[in-house]
Amino acid sequence: MAAPASAQRAHIATVMQVAGHGIGAPQAQAHDEIIRASWQRCVHQHRLDPTRMQEAVILPQARLREHQDQMEAFLHIARHGLESLYQQVAGLGYVVLLTDARGITVDFLGDLVVEPSLRKAGLYLGADWSEHHAGTCGVGTCISTGQALTVHLADHFDATHIPLTCTSAPVFSPGGALSAVLDISALSAPDPKPSQHLALQLVKLAARQVENAQFLHRFRHDWVLRLAQAPQFLDVNPDYLLALDAGGRLIGHNRGAQLLLQGLPALAGRPLLGQPLHHLLDVAPGDLGRFMAGRPAEQRAVMLAGGRQLLFLLATAPPVLARVPSPVATPPRLPLPLAALSGGDARLDRQIERAARLANSPVSLLITGETGSGKEYFAKALHAASERRASPFVAVNCAAIPDGLIESELFGHLPGSFTGAGPRAKRGLIQSADGGTLFLDEIGDMALGLQARLLRVLAEREVLPLGAARPVPVNIRVIAATHAPLAQRVREGRFRDDLYYRLNGAHLALPPLRERSDLGVMIDRLLAAGDAQQPPVRLAPAARTLLLAHRWPGNLRELRNALDYARSVCSHGLVEPGDLPDALQPDAGTSPPTVAAGHAAAQAEALLHLLRDAHWNIAAVARQLGCARMTLYRRMARWGIRSPNARDGGPPAH
Repeated sequence: MAAPASAQRAHIATVMQVAGHGIGAPQAQAHDEIIRASWQRCVHQHRLDPTRMQEAVILPQARLREHQDQMEAFLHIARHGLESLYQQVAGLGYVVLLTDARGITVDFLGDLVVEPSLRKAGLYLGADWSEHHAGTCGVGTCISTGQALTVHLADHFDATHIPLTCTSAPVFSPGGALSAVLDISALSAPDPKPSQHLALQLVKLAARQVENAQFLHRFRHDWVLRLAQAPQFLDVNPDYLLALDAGGRLIGHNRGAQLLLQGLPALAGRPLLGQPLHHLLDVAPGDLGRFMAGRPAEQRAVMLAGGRQLLFLLATAPPVLARVPSPVATPPRLPLPLAALSGGDARLDRQIERAARLANSPVSLLITGETGSGKEYFAKALHAASERRASPFVAVNCAAIPDGLIESELFGHLPGSFTGAGPRAKRGLIQSADGGTLFLDEIGDMALGLQARLLRVLAEREVLPLGAARPVPVNIRVIAATHAPLAQRVREGRFRDDLYYRLNGAHLALPPLRERSDLGVMIDRLLAAGDAQQPPVRLAPAARTLLLAHRWPGNLRELRNALDYARSVCSHGLVEPGDLPDALQPDAGTSPPTVAAGHAAAQAEALLHLLRDAHWNIAAVARQLGCARMTLYRRMARWGIRSPNARDGGPPAH
């Protein structure tokens, strides 16, 4: 239900007053401080226009699936919590939304009778509720602040949202990062904001249950400590959760435990993870047996380190079966994104197994391999297999960005910080990867001056935008890739040795396609993964022979282009040798395959279709087909195809 036009105009005027006069504006006092601060962010940081009113953005199914795939295991864990919450609020007109850490709705429970209204309002699967896009809203402002909150009616920034009430709570990972946001929203609600107080408590409780379920699943094979302030609820509803490794060091915590422990004097501001147990509690790992089930809860009292607070502790040891060696050794199960990279090549499988062990490690990775060998695909799979999968994967091709722009692209800049800088600040690619993975492709081509700045980012985990006086902290995992011999470039003085060693925390070398034993499997996979809008195709035995015999200097990229071309030009769903690019054709003296006149006509028609779709951009079609422009000109001449653009009618005179 849309708000009346008069209400929308009044709301826009209020937001503009606050944006112009700050949170001290008289109109701002009707809203909470957290809402006023969000309005300020929307105007001055996100550069949103208060007069702009836009419909909700719903991601297409393919993009939504990408977000869901990155947190598939978490979605399975969270689903029961969502269903339980929906049972409590469905009769009151609420829908339940679960978003990822970027604000994309990845799960939804609501009344499908009013589905069109929910979809139009954005209370639907695939909706983007990030604050930088939707303005002040439950999900986006929860992500920005890390706090549970209600954004009620006119609290919203965008005037199209003022009929809505949205109550959200964050869900944190066992390492302290934001995993998701749980939200209940309604198309309309009573005016007083306190009417949503019960909704806020329900969402906070449900988010905590999901968070704890994620924690207990993650550390089901480790020591888990449950702590509570009262012994009566220790077994059923602990306030705090900790996980320890076999050496008694902290490897995980829930949000409550993080807030409780991070201010302990013994830590002196150091990270919680990795701390020994005696820095946190007045108990040694060897004494945890005294706190296991079977003893009365009131006899399991323990003090926080430093004697600051009395708590009650229940310790759960790792399952006995997890410590007994299996009589038959079974290989570890690889994460699906990484397992999909190989069709059984032993050399590549060893690198994938190493990558799986390093998926959640903070060390930087260096991936090397020939051009087209799949370095970016490997990095994306590693990101998708890690705990950072719900956060951004930002790829930077260091060789593709002009030298004059790469510094501002990477580090960002303030308004007017250099000649040509616009009137608005620009967030750099490094900051855009905060919480996720920064992939630096062709790192060997980075200028020496920029290498020094990048080294500071890796060492200090902070970035200084151009024109800024203060650095901005960033939490990133860095994966670099190159086809160049970096060690040789270090010896030649073209690459900094300190940056090389910082990037080379672990080295993963990808074999070229010609040396892989799974070429046949990869051909079949790429054929099966073609355009869903086109019918499936099959390979004739002679065409498969040519594919298997080729040396593939362009590796997987060349193979993918060759199969895409063949799929486009083949007839009746069967790829014959003549459907393959020229580079794969046998020499003239080796009995080239005969192509029937009708088949040649089909090839010509397919090529003509590609050229028209590309508006006769010869270079673009050549890249799409994986061939040189001169090769494409020869094909056009062979089949009598002439570009309507005079300058593209044939190859250049020179």
